[in-house]
Amino acid sequence: MTLIRSFLLMLWLWGSVLIVGTLGAPYVFISPLGGARVMEVWAKVMRFGAKWIAGITYEVRGLEHLPDGPIMIAAKHQSVLDTIIPTLFTNMPVYVLKQELLNLPIFGWYCRKAGLIAIDRSGHMSALKAMVAQAKERFEQGRPLIIFPEGTRQMIGAEPDYKPGVAAIYMMLGVPCVPLALNTGVSWPAKGFMRYPGKVVFEFLPVIPPGLKRGPFMELLESRIEEASQALLDEHAERISFQEANRKKQSDGGDGGGGAASSDSNNAPKPSDKHEKGGEAEFDWKAYGDRARESNGIRDRGFDGFDGSGGDGGGGGGGD
Repeated sequence: MTLIRSFLLMLWLWGSVLIVGTLGAPYVFISPLGGARVMEVWAKVMRFGAKWIAGITYEVRGLEHLPDGPIMIAAKHQSVLDTIIPTLFTNMPVYVLKQELLNLPIFGWYCRKAGLIAIDRSGHMSALKAMVAQAKERFEQGRPLIIFPEGTRQMIGAEPDYKPGVAAIYMMLGVPCVPLALNTGVSWPAKGFMRYPGKVVFEFLPVIPPGLKRGPFMELLESRIEEASQALLDEHAERISFQEANRKKQSDGGDGGGGAASSDSNNAPKPSDKHEKGGEAEFDWKAYGDRARESNGIRDRGFDGFDGSGGDGGGGGGGD
C-alpha cells in the first residue's frame, strides 16, 4: 500500500504542476505577484495530496520567533516538503535555489515569475552580491528570504554540511536570521521513491540578531538547527514507539474490546519528557525508514490554531 501511495503522490506532484501551472499562467501577467500567488495555490494542492494520498500532515511551531521586518530564514533541508510547506505559513517566501532549477519546464518559469532567487554557485562573490541585491528588493515587498545552509537535501543521519556562503549572505544583508528545524525526512526522504504517512514538524527557533562575525554565526546557526532537528526526530521516534506498544497491547488483549483497549492505553509506555530524561533517545532511523507510519493529524493556520485551510503565503522553490 505504501508503494502505491508513493507512486500516486508522485503522479499528483507532476500532474498538479502541469494543471495549476497551465490554468494559472494568465494570472501571472495580470498581477505583479501573480507568479507567487499561483505557486501558493500549488502548495495548497500539494498539501491536500500529501495528506489524502500519502497520509503526510504537518505542524508548525515557534511562529512567535518571527520578528517584524526583513528576515532571513535558514532551514534544515531533508525533503522536497521543505520547499513547499513553508509557503503556507510565511508571507510569499523567496527561496534561494540552484540555477539549474530554472530550466525545469513550467516549474522553472514560475520560479522566475515568482521572484525566487537562483544563485550560480560558480560565480563566487559576484553571484553573492547579485543575490543580496535581489533579496533586498524582495524585502521591500515584505517577503522573507528562505535559504538552505547545506545547499542540498540531506538524508537523516548524514553529517551536517553547512556552507560558509550562508554567513556571507547574513553579513551582507544585515538582517536577523531565524533558524528553522524540521524532521520532514521521516515521511518524504531526501532520496528514494517511498513516502511514508506521519506528521512532520517545522519549528522556528530563537532569532539570531544581525552583526555577528562569521565564525560565531556559523557555530550558533548549526548548533541550534541540528540540536532542535534531532530533538524532533527523537520526539517522532518516541511517538511511533508509543503507538506500536499500544497496538501490540491491544492485539495481545484477545478480543480487542473497548475495555481492554482502555486498560492497555493507560498502562502503555508513554514518550518521556526530554528535560526529565536528561539525554537523547536512541533510534535506528535506517530500520525505521522501511516501515509505514501513521498519520497524526494536521495543524495549519485557520481553525484550531493551525488547520488545513489557511495561510497567506506564496512562492515555492528549493535548494535541491
